[in-house]
Amino acid sequence: MASKHLKLISYGLFGLIIVAALAAYLGGSKPVKVIITSVERGLVQDTVANTRAGTIKACHRAGISPSMGGQIASLPVKVGDAVKPDQVLMELWNEDRLAEVSLAEREAKAADARARQACVLADVAKREAQRLRKLSKKGLASEEAIDKAEGEALAQKAACNAAKASAEVSQARLDVAKALLDRTRLTAPFAGIVAEINGEVGEFVTPSPVGVPTPPAIDLVDINCLYVSAPIDEVDAPAIRVGMPAKISLDAFSKKIFDGTVKRIAPYVLDIEKQARTVDVEVDFTNTEESRNMLPGYSADIEVILAEQKHALRIPTEAILEGNKVLVLGADGLLAERQIKSGLSNWEFTEVLTGLKENENVVVTVDRDGVEHGARAESEAPQ
Repeated sequence: MASKHLKLISYGLFGLIIVAALAAYLGGSKPVKVIITSVERGLVQDTVANTRAGTIKACHRAGISPSMGGQIASLPVKVGDAVKPDQVLMELWNEDRLAEVSLAEREAKAADARARQACVLADVAKREAQRLRKLSKKGLASEEAIDKAEGEALAQKAACNAAKASAEVSQARLDVAKALLDRTRLTAPFAGIVAEINGEVGEFVTPSPVGVPTPPAIDLVDINCLYVSAPIDEVDAPAIRVGMPAKISLDAFSKKIFDGTVKRIAPYVLDIEKQARTVDVEVDFTNTEESRNMLPGYSADIEVILAEQKHALRIPTEAILEGNKVLVLGADGLLAERQIKSGLSNWEFTEVLTGLKENENVVVTVDRDGVEHGARAESEAPQ
């Protein structure tokens, strides 16, 4: 009886083993789903990107304030106004300066008139001396009279020169008065847009004390000329050169990539605490018309193109495994590991120099469970 029970148990265990083996076989034969892409020819670029977000900046931007303190008498502009070079943006109370200019102008006119009078008298005295010299040749004028006339002519000429010098001094005083008056007027150093005004009519403004920065009276921005300034890791910076092409992307214009050109590489490395050391790289927009609707302060990213191949054999960079290997889906439905030699590369595509042929199918979803050398797989459409 015991022997019969042992046989039944043995048969049961054997059946379970067969069922388990069959289940394992059927489960193992189920192909894993993968997304594949064909090896193709196209553009591959070797690029360097910024480590932190860059910023759109204006080629000309100035926070300006009067060079002297005073009470604001007028604000001919408002925020958002477009202004021309030398246009008055703010004027301080300056009636005393205006009076000084008016006085200096009158003094300059009077000095000029005196100079003209003295020079006319000098010209008359000179002609009188010449007339007496001619008469002396005929015996009609004495030497004493001639000496007196010539001495008078010289004196009048000196008076003319002195009057001219005095007129020049008066003109210089007028220039000083006008310069002092100009200090009460804040003018635009370039054409631009008034971005901010700190102050109202009737308020007092004072120059910033030494070492104590204060907000500018007016922030003036030229938005017709914009560029991107972005930090590049110190390891990548040595490969960048002025004139290299670049791509510009902005969060505000997420659907468009703009062409640019490297215009400046900072001659020093920024050493900011708790951050990687970086070098600021500035990039101009190739087509300035494309930047018309942008504003200074937008965040922006740059991708400097170090080298490129327009007809390279390429695969997506995400398809490459550690050790420069890829998984190829063969005609038999099995995945095969393949060693490749790569060339130019960026986050999107990598150039394949050897190891793959055009139109071979490479697995992109290499991080899925079960995707490995020798596994059975079938392609699915990308989501």
